[in-house]
Amino acid sequence: MKDEKNSRPLSDRLEHLIALAGTGEMIADVGCDHAYVSIRMITEGRFKKAVAMDVRKGPLQIADAHIKEEGLEEYIECRLSDGIEHLKAGEADCILIAGMGGPLMCRILSQGWDKITNPSYAFPRLILQPQSEIAEVRKFIRTAGFSIEEEDMVFEDGKYYVMFRAVEGKDGDKEVRPEMQDIYDHYGEYLLRHKNPVLKEYLLWQQSVEEKVLEGLKNSKDEERARERSVEVKKKQDRIAGALACFAVER
Repeated sequence: MKDEKNSRPLSDRLEHLIALAGTGEMIADVGCDHAYVSIRMITEGRFKKAVAMDVRKGPLQIADAHIKEEGLEEYIECRLSDGIEHLKAGEADCILIAGMGGPLMCRILSQGWDKITNPSYAFPRLILQPQSEIAEVRKFIRTAGFSIEEEDMVFEDGKYYVMFRAVEGKDGDKEVRPEMQDIYDHYGEYLLRHKNPVLKEYLLWQQSVEEKVLEGLKNSKDEERARERSVEVKKKQDRIAGALACFAVER
């Protein structure tokens, strides 16, 4: 089904997220909110069917109303579910989880990991867009036997948003130094290798923020706390400097 003429305008973040998802048979939109992403996936012909899932009844009722407005009940099913608890085997070939904090995303992934890695469920890819603790989500994906295939980053309404597509399997047998792995977990190996301009902008902004924090600590009356905080800030500065150094390296 393809009907782009009457597509509801979406935020730049969601447009990039949809592009990152690619195409497939059926997508599970976890934490679907009002189902705008599921609707667009169907109307653009990216997926043949979608299951819009949310743990809250209120947003799911609104999502159901939006789906009916578009006449897409045949293509999108609304389902009350905590994470992917009520997703069935063979029902989707892509799981999208976006717009929530990193700890909650990791909980959803952890609780559903047996399904995600079960061959009978056959989820070739995960599309993730954590709002916080991004490094923890990347670490979870990496240590759980998946690898990040592609990443994107956008700046919208004064905020930076990172999103990535993860697939099963390790990214080769390469060895990465611990300090470099820490940089990759925080800022994204794909984004750094492809010299993403939005990431560079973010790093330069973070660099200036940490410089101001360090300067402010010089006037702190709590000297012991200021020393502890300075160590933390300098560690962040070293990480930022290491990430920025990647932009100077030739591909």
